[in-house]
Amino acid sequence: MNNVFVYIEIEGTEVREVSQELLTKGRKLANELGVELHAVAIGTGIKGKVEEQVLPYGVDKLFVFDAPELFPYTSAPHTDIVVNLFKEEQPQICLMGATVIGRDLGPRVSSSLTSGLTADCTQLEIGPYEDKKSGKVYENLLYQIRPAFGGNIVATIVNPDHRPQMATVRSGVMQKAIYDGLGDRSGAKASQACKKEVVYPEVSKYVSPEAFVVKVLDHHVEAAKHNLKGAPIVVAGGYGVGSKEGFDSLFELAKVLHGEVGGSRAAVDAGWIDNDRQIGQTGVTVHPKVYIACGISGQIQHIAGMQDSGIIISINSDPEAPINKIADYVITGTVEEVVPKMIKYYKQNSK
Repeated sequence: MNNVFVYIEIEGTEVREVSQELLTKGRKLANELGVELHAVAIGTGIKGKVEEQVLPYGVDKLFVFDAPELFPYTSAPHTDIVVNLFKEEQPQICLMGATVIGRDLGPRVSSSLTSGLTADCTQLEIGPYEDKKSGKVYENLLYQIRPAFGGNIVATIVNPDHRPQMATVRSGVMQKAIYDGLGDRSGAKASQACKKEVVYPEVSKYVSPEAFVVKVLDHHVEAAKHNLKGAPIVVAGGYGVGSKEGFDSLFELAKVLHGEVGGSRAAVDAGWIDNDRQIGQTGVTVHPKVYIACGISGQIQHIAGMQDSGIIISINSDPEAPINKIADYVITGTVEEVVPKMIKYYKQNSK
């Protein structure tokens, strides 16, 4: 009761990476609260296949719902399962990926349970909250942190009175890690290892027959065109690149560095780079070893998608650009001046 729950998103029999990232974060939150981490996986033919992809991330109890009609994903049966399971288990926190599925399922579950939902969180923390009007103090609430008002501020959202506290998080925002059992659990659970219990509930007890009226006739997942999220080096361009042709030099630099090219929202909106290469709160979150920001001013929405990079290099003609404040190295100059020199230098010194 009152544990932390993660909804496991599955493609076929493969657990999506965003779910493993959320399990890692969920384990940390559960440790801080002194509760257990539970997960729910729903699909077809997943029994015996998803357990080893989920349990190593510190899960105490995994609920596996396996039936022929549960994949590909459709709204009604998955909503029924999660809602009815949560009515039994009464979790205090539920985390989902901010994916096509999570954005469909999350609002349905929160509406059915009359709980709140914060979308596209960039940080999740535990802390107290005081209602200034009533003077009531709440302990151990989930801080659901995300950019707001067009990215001009960072908002911390809390849900004091309704459960579960629900949040969706984009893929790549959290970093996944196998749980080593040496976490900072509090109280009586301080020295206990995860239980790794798995249960297989009867699907018919949670889903009405009417929920299966919608059937998917064809299911196709388009393969990714690039590996921006997993690239060790990312060369990103903003509005300061100046044109679509200006991105040609960024692609050339990325090629010689064996990296990938990304862009800010301004560059995407201008039509200079494809939408699937957008980095930031409304795009992809990256954690490269080296991030080269070319002509990017550094709006808060963009910074949310790259601030955890190992080394940040800023190339900008404006020495006061906001991104320079988080950069490890700042090169003052235009992209047209600096990038060709970097390409030339690297080619000369990499032979």
